[in-house]
Amino acid sequence: MNNQTLKRGVYQHFKDKSMVYEVLGVGMHTETNEMYAVYRAYYGDFQLYLRPLDMFLEEVNKPELGYKGPRFTLIKLLD
Repeated sequence: MNNQTLKRGVYQHFKDKSMVYEVLGVGMHTETNEMYAVYRAYYGDFQLYLRPLDMFLEEVNKPELGYKGPRFTLIKLLD
């Protein structure tokens, strides 16, 4: 996977519409070569996060929440 797999933009987490993040890009672990989404919260203390890229892009199935779909949804592209 590469930077084209995850577009720079603003994403919303499926659990809560207030959980909005800016994806800064994709980074690679220097030892394992695993790709990570690098993103910053648009709430609270604007924490910086890393999540395995596959997990960031995956679909989740949470029947207890009545939800099946992407973990994060793109809501705005950034340049």
